[in-house]
Amino acid sequence: MDAKLIDQTCRKTPNYNLCVQSIKLDRRSSGADLVGLAIIIIDAVGHKATITMNKINALLKQTPGNQALVDCSNEYAQIIDDFVATSKFTINAGSYSLAKAYMKLAPKNALSCEQSFKGRSALTNLNNDLIKVANVAEAVAVQLPN
Repeated sequence: MDAKLIDQTCRKTPNYNLCVQSIKLDRRSSGADLVGLAIIIIDAVGHKATITMNKINALLKQTPGNQALVDCSNEYAQIIDDFVATSKFTINAGSYSLAKAYMKLAPKNALSCEQSFKGRSALTNLNNDLIKVANVAEAVAVQLPN
């Protein structure tokens, strides 16, 4: 593991500890370059989004048709299916601009989900977690070359 690269990369993010923790938990971090670190942190966004989507689906079973949950489901489907998947695909193809843009949008989707409840919800902590890790992912993606 290149601890120096992880340290340098994470120091340029809004949450150093979350960045380091998220990257070091992934076995792919051993020997990863900046592109590899970006993929790891984008996968962390996908993981948080999937956890939140599972919670949304469970809540929808209890209260089918709840519009706030339906809105959140749409927001998180976009994070998982569009933002995370496309970001990883384009990074692997050597193009970084879309990943930068999508990781900037992911926290906005989580915030939009939260705002649909007009107050604290059963998803507040999960939304906040996604916002934090997506902000870190954006800061890592911004470090990729143009």
